[in-house]
Amino acid sequence: MSTLFLTHPAFKNHDTGPGHPERPDRMRAIDAVMAHESFNGLVREEASQADFEVLQLVHPAEYVETIRQAAPEQGLIYLDGDTVMSPGSLEAALRAVGAGLRAVDAVMKGEARNAFCSIRPCGHHAEPIRAMGFCIFSNIAIAGKYAREKHGAKRIAVVDFDVHHGNGTQAAFWSDKDLFFASTHQMPLYPGTGAPNETGVANNIVNAPLRSGDGGEKFKAAFNDRILPALRNFAPDIVLISAGFDAHRNDPLASLELVEEDFGWATIKLLEIAEETAGGRVVSMLEGGYDLRGLAGSVAVHVKTLMEASQ
Repeated sequence: MSTLFLTHPAFKNHDTGPGHPERPDRMRAIDAVMAHESFNGLVREEASQADFEVLQLVHPAEYVETIRQAAPEQGLIYLDGDTVMSPGSLEAALRAVGAGLRAVDAVMKGEARNAFCSIRPCGHHAEPIRAMGFCIFSNIAIAGKYAREKHGAKRIAVVDFDVHHGNGTQAAFWSDKDLFFASTHQMPLYPGTGAPNETGVANNIVNAPLRSGDGGEKFKAAFNDRILPALRNFAPDIVLISAGFDAHRNDPLASLELVEEDFGWATIKLLEIAEETAGGRVVSMLEGGYDLRGLAGSVAVHVKTLMEASQ
């Protein structure tokens, strides 16, 4: 089987305005590195737009309608202090969700071993009734619940190594013992959630915060000591990765000291557990990463690792 790579030109049309770190150039940087011949083995597809109804796996209908009505025909509007919508944003947000749905379909049907979704806007800060932190819809939480609704996967795991805590995914998974969320992240840092004592309804939430300046060894220790044992014990039917690369040492929004190889290591470890319990089924969805060179290099290592596992 192969690795499926999903993206779409519409992601570049989500205009966040001058100086915003979550900018269309992120997609261009990833597109450039993915054009290298070493990625010729990828199966590439364009992401479709999700239907509004599927968003209700996480978001109430009233919230979905509020976002639909807010989408501007011209100019920019702000959903919160740093979450922006432009005329191209609603399509991009729906395609970001749609990428996750297609990726889940592919790995659950055995059409692909694993998948990476190169998307924006990111999703892990979007709470069920609130857009925040550059995020409009909870892309990965919707994908996880869709795996259950459409394909009968019972035990859904999301592991998030973005430098910021995925408060939206945590909120969506908190009250269901068969939904697992684990996160490494810098703390204190936006959004202020992610303490170790935030454990969900049945210890199905696992937070392993890191401090400013922590590097690869402490990141690996957090995985080895907290994330991986809990994930293995949970025994997921599918593993979804919130793949944020803003823990890179060059990223302007935080101060962890990770390098590309650290993300590759984490990817290997998650693939190993997916192989043990989930038939190798892994869906990875892009979250943050705002230094363009660090982002492109980290995505390259991450996707190459996925490709190696699918051979």
